[in-house]
Amino acid sequence: MRCLNILGTRFTFRNKHNIPIDKPLIIISNHQSMYDIPPLIWNLRKHHPKFVSKKELGKGIPSISFNLKYGGSVLINRKDAKQSLREIAKLGKYIEENTRSAVIFPEGTRSRNGLPKPFKTKGLETIIENAPSALLLPISINNSWKLLRYGKFPMGLGNHLTFDVHEPIVNSGNTEELIPRIEQIITSGIKV
Repeated sequence: MRCLNILGTRFTFRNKHNIPIDKPLIIISNHQSMYDIPPLIWNLRKHHPKFVSKKELGKGIPSISFNLKYGGSVLINRKDAKQSLREIAKLGKYIEENTRSAVIFPEGTRSRNGLPKPFKTKGLETIIENAPSALLLPISINNSWKLLRYGKFPMGLGNHLTFDVHEPIVNSGNTEELIPRIEQIITSGIKV
């Protein structure tokens, strides 16, 4: 994160809520770029976040691939729905048993222009069902897409990335009610 300060990038992580560390947590957010991830890890480090990641990230990236493979996160094959749901269920059980947190980006992929994509709900339903005592934490991310608007080079200059943590939601188990509510909360915090 500090390396991006050279480009004039600023980070603001706004969290007005006292999130308990003695409960599992499902962090649900929109996804704009790979630069969404380090601020989430750093600012929520007390909760030991684990990620739902595409399997392609499991090899070839020093330290990141190793951490994804052996650090408690899950790697999913987006072309194999059964394998993906099995891995997400495993992550839900893991955070439930070990009081950790899981980060899931229900859009399924990054938004290239900041506009939120509709949620793909099956993975989110699966993790909610497998971590029944977890709090649900919606987060709205803004402006990280601007770092990569021209591709990986040149990177965008002078961007202000914001992370707005919304009020945690108790997991009632009713995903048909929870997921649209969470999606509405997250998208209402996105400013394009």
